[in-house]
Amino acid sequence: MIHAEGYAATGIQSIVEGAGTPKGSFYTYFASKEAFGAEVIDGYSERGQIKLREFLCNPKIAPLARLEAFFDDRIESFRASNYVRGCLMGNFSAEAADRSSLIRERLAKHFDAWTGVIENCISEAQDQGAIDRQFTASSLARFILNSWEGTLLRMRAEKSDGPLLDFKELVFGKILG
Repeated sequence: MIHAEGYAATGIQSIVEGAGTPKGSFYTYFASKEAFGAEVIDGYSERGQIKLREFLCNPKIAPLARLEAFFDDRIESFRASNYVRGCLMGNFSAEAADRSSLIRERLAKHFDAWTGVIENCISEAQDQGAIDRQFTASSLARFILNSWEGTLLRMRAEKSDGPLLDFKELVFGKILG
């Protein structure tokens, strides 16, 4: 619901109706809508990390190929959904990070975790000579994730795969290639 409508546009009443519970029970589990938002971010990030690890931690595939396969999978997923929604954490960042320190800190923590998974894969590729060491694995991982999040915003604005294809061409054809 929040992913489709946005954090600000999703009221507590909509949340409890969607869950099929009375409004009073919301406050049994969450101190505020902000606390609920932080929990939503946690769940989304955990699922995202599982997906990242499925692709990026498979020792049977070369690290650079793993990274490219991950982004190919995400691109196909966004095509199938007609370029809507993007990344929930990116959406929260754009919508709520300026107003909520809890949400901002939670986002930073989870983006760091995602970056760490990407960094490990890049480091492995550097160790194998597939990616140049001109830049650290850490800076490349941050750049890639930051660029991807911006790409998803642009994808939503254009409702096309153009930004996704630009990302892939530049990251894999020039920056890592």
